[in-house]
Amino acid sequence: MNDSRRLVDKLWSYCDVLRDDGVGVIEYTEQLTYLLFLKMAHERATRGLASERIVPDEYSWQRLLDAQGTKLELTYTNILVGLAREPGVIGTIFRKAQNRIQDPAKLRRLIVDLVGKENWSQSGTDIKGDAYEELLSKGASDKGSGAGQYFTPRPLIQAVVDVMRPTVADTVIDPACGTGGFLLVAHEHARQGAGSMTPTQRDKLRDGLVRGYELVDGTARLAAMNLLLHGIGSANGDSLIEVRDSLIADPGERWSVVLSNPPFGRKSSVMMVGADGREVREDREIERQDFVATTSNKQLNFVQHIATILDTNGRAAVVLPDNVLFEGGAGETIRRKLLTDFDLHTMLRLPTGIFYAQGVKANVLFFDKRVARPGQPWTERLWVYDLRTNMHFTLKQHPLRRADLDDFVMSYKPGMPVSERVESERFRSFGYDEIVARDKANLDITWLKDDSLEDVDNLPSPDVIAREIVEDLTAALVEFEAVATALESQLRDAPRG
Repeated sequence: MNDSRRLVDKLWSYCDVLRDDGVGVIEYTEQLTYLLFLKMAHERATRGLASERIVPDEYSWQRLLDAQGTKLELTYTNILVGLAREPGVIGTIFRKAQNRIQDPAKLRRLIVDLVGKENWSQSGTDIKGDAYEELLSKGASDKGSGAGQYFTPRPLIQAVVDVMRPTVADTVIDPACGTGGFLLVAHEHARQGAGSMTPTQRDKLRDGLVRGYELVDGTARLAAMNLLLHGIGSANGDSLIEVRDSLIADPGERWSVVLSNPPFGRKSSVMMVGADGREVREDREIERQDFVATTSNKQLNFVQHIATILDTNGRAAVVLPDNVLFEGGAGETIRRKLLTDFDLHTMLRLPTGIFYAQGVKANVLFFDKRVARPGQPWTERLWVYDLRTNMHFTLKQHPLRRADLDDFVMSYKPGMPVSERVESERFRSFGYDEIVARDKANLDITWLKDDSLEDVDNLPSPDVIAREIVEDLTAALVEFEAVATALESQLRDAPRG
């Protein structure tokens, strides 16, 4: 058994013990995150001449080792509260942290027998990082946790990064980073040339290559720890994960590479302070001066946000649901803007059954930002790779593998001019004039015969069909709302006789 597998099995074995006490998979992973950070900080502080103090003594791992019973509970809670006030990555990891383990004996066992017996600083970053990643994957697959929405299939991320080819010369951002999958794989790709890098480049690789924004505190802490365990950033440095709503405003910064899978769900919401002083989320349309359309559709707003933060000559790859391809009103306005002002050169149509949210139909849009040239659209041809039609995947029996995306990666021809591409059964190109002439500049383009429409045995499962019906009805309601709004506006403006 390899070291990574041994660690995963060891960490996971204790989850079932705590589950009986009402501690869910993600809550367990959060408690592990706190304890792993404290243990690693302790190892750094006690390694002789090269010692490094990361946390104040009153919040140290040794305080946990010295306490037992109810005193241990109190000590642990005080540490969590205290470290939440610290700046940088420490504050991100411990932000709003709470002790979920109410049995002091089990907390003691977790500290001493599970986390305490490993030397985490000596474990290679690949070993401990991979173990933590697999733990997050297990948490995402747990239906009751709801964590699947923050977890993008790793084979898909790997294929996307393989065609995007980020290097240490880039700056990479994920404005909805979840547990940090895109950032990890982008960093791994860029570090392939680490042997020939200058000291300045190596510093940038560690501290300045990737950044992430995440709205949910718990998910942000998992992302921050995930990066740290993979050797990205430093325990006593600034956090590479910022807890905030990306859509609220233009951050002012620009990045050369944007990689993202914005959260599923159509409604955008903002954080408000209620009458009782508590934070609440409220659905509303997002209005920004840099946006070309005002809408409450979360994915359309992320497309606009990414268009803003992408630097000139920058490149983006974004996972988006089908409604972004055909929705009218704001959707059409945004698509036409994207086709005109950006080079929307590639779209990968994804199969169903690869996300933890069942029935989701999604695509990856690849587009580059160019210097403005009024009167001449930047998109010349959109290349569409159909990995959906007659492709059947499930999370357990037939999961998506990186090899399933080999043909797409080869067809994309990363690093080569688009003119070198060749059409195939699943890879077709469509000219700009042909696309904008379609109703509402609809990008929902198919050409392969779908065998499941004729073969009952090939029909998707009932839950997938139900989800597809909901998606279609929701899109139709949006269209009706746009028509109703237009009619109301015409009646208001009509002269009164």
